[in-house]
Amino acid sequence: MKIISYNVNGIRAAMTKGLVEWLEAAQPDVLCIQETKAMQEQVDTKPFEELGYHIYWHAAEKKGYSGVAIFSKIKPNHVQIGTGIDYIDREGRVLRLDFDNVSVISLYLPSGTNIDRLDFKLQFCEDFKDYIKELKISHPNIVICGDYNICHEAIDIHDPVRNAKVSGFLPVEREWMTAFLDECNMIDSFRYFVKEPHHYSWWSYRANARNNNKGWRIDYNMVSNTLEKNMTRATILPDAKHSDHCPVLLELDV
Repeated sequence: MKIISYNVNGIRAAMTKGLVEWLEAAQPDVLCIQETKAMQEQVDTKPFEELGYHIYWHAAEKKGYSGVAIFSKIKPNHVQIGTGIDYIDREGRVLRLDFDNVSVISLYLPSGTNIDRLDFKLQFCEDFKDYIKELKISHPNIVICGDYNICHEAIDIHDPVRNAKVSGFLPVEREWMTAFLDECNMIDSFRYFVKEPHHYSWWSYRANARNNNKGWRIDYNMVSNTLEKNMTRATILPDAKHSDHCPVLLELDV
């Protein structure tokens, strides 16, 4: 199973930059999308369906904001829209597909750009962690793909010193990520395979950051430790340029 996670920063804009053509070349079995910024009825999904994808969508109540989707060539056994936690689900941030041997979640974790949203983000993080701990009782094999809006370790950000007090690399956020991995028994699939620095998945549009590779690794495919031996490859795809993020890939033998 080839899984790709991609924050497209507006799916309609990404489609004008060649998203469909890229997807036809990349051919993932499952594509988890974040930040669709659209209701499903606002998007022409026919090009994706013609590539063989079943389309599943969870939009935010607020138009043009947030939203996740999953495009899957494999028809799932069950589709779960949202978490059942009202304030999370109103923002369209969690969508799950259950297959025979694995469940795949598309997650768009909030950013904490101001103090109100930081409090919201930290509450979301705690409630999401509890949700996953409970979910794993019935669904032990989970892959949680998405934009976590957190760099976990210093190796995951181009300038850990200057960004130490910036949301996305705050100690409290990084501590939550450690706790999430530990308490939910999850593996950061990219770091499982790749130990070297200078691999990022998001770059600011400012100061030519992408060309200078001054980025942040905030997009992850987190994998249940029960699937450790099923992981065959994980990588980042920085040459895909339809967004300020790039896709991140995971391959599982399931």
